[in-house]
Amino acid sequence: MGNQLSCIPKKREKHVKTGNKVRVMSKRKMGLEEELLHQQALAMALYQQQMTQVRSISQRFPAPSSKQGLPRSSSARPRSHSDLLVPSDQLLNRKQDASVLENLETKHFVLIHGGGFGAWCWYKSIALLEEAGFVATALDLTGSGIDHTETNSISTLAQYVKPLLDYLETLPESDRVILACHNFGGACVSYAMEYFPKKIAKAVFITATMLKDGQRAFDAIAEEIATANELIQDAQVFIYGNGNENPPTGLEFDRNQVKELFFNQSPTKDVALATVSMRPIPFAPILERISLTEENYGSVRRFFIQTSDDRVLTPAAQQRLIDANPPERVLKIKGSDHCPFFAKPQSLHKLLVEIAQLEKI
Repeated sequence: MGNQLSCIPKKREKHVKTGNKVRVMSKRKMGLEEELLHQQALAMALYQQQMTQVRSISQRFPAPSSKQGLPRSSSARPRSHSDLLVPSDQLLNRKQDASVLENLETKHFVLIHGGGFGAWCWYKSIALLEEAGFVATALDLTGSGIDHTETNSISTLAQYVKPLLDYLETLPESDRVILACHNFGGACVSYAMEYFPKKIAKAVFITATMLKDGQRAFDAIAEEIATANELIQDAQVFIYGNGNENPPTGLEFDRNQVKELFFNQSPTKDVALATVSMRPIPFAPILERISLTEENYGSVRRFFIQTSDDRVLTPAAQQRLIDANPPERVLKIKGSDHCPFFAKPQSLHKLLVEIAQLEKI
């Protein structure tokens, strides 16, 4: 889940995973239309948990062709005009969009979740982007969402990011996308930028691990971990798939504490959705150093979106990432926790559209 990175802990009984406990929180008034979306998304997540054999996202979505058009996201059902997440007068002007979209470098967003999350977490962003005339594709990384690969079997970053690489490889040479990532998804997008720079118009790091050459995702927040507060320390749950005498193979967080850590500004129903949908994070990819070059990774335009009330990757930790590897632009979302796609979806949407509309250099 999220950028829940930590050094290898001393073996403590409380850190061994004993099972899943779900705590559902409720009692918050929301608009009728948004509540309907929440209920549908929650039902989808519960259904996905019951699936025992599911193909990966890259298998479900073949390369887009001129006849098929661009693929829809796996995390949202086909939507109708009655399913607006926000009132139509709060969306971008559609007449203006029609003319603006025609001149954009690309109108296709590929959304990459963070550790422990899945394509499901982007459902609000997908709705907003599609209503504004964009195309949104959300992918499940290996062992995430409805890809039921066993967490303990994921031993490399390449294995973890494979669904994204497969997807980019199938895109026609003339197609370009905007990659938007969250949290540990930043390491995955950095990896993809090195391999497919010509297919990526822009990369947007949403409170994410924006790495530089030779860095590990763990290194990006090492100082943060060294001074971790009691909430983070108590919430960590390590999984020892190869026995307690060996290093951890997975990491997750106590589900009774995720609200205060990850979703301190998010709607209660989104917390419920996340609680039943989150999965363990493979530990090995977090510790793997990434090789990046100026010719490939460095050729892609990068943007960083900061969140002001983030308890996972704090504003100070975000600033260290920015200072160490400056992007083209830094944008901020005030009043958001670690998950702006839940806490501030309209603010996040506005910034994504703003980035998409920036002219090609």
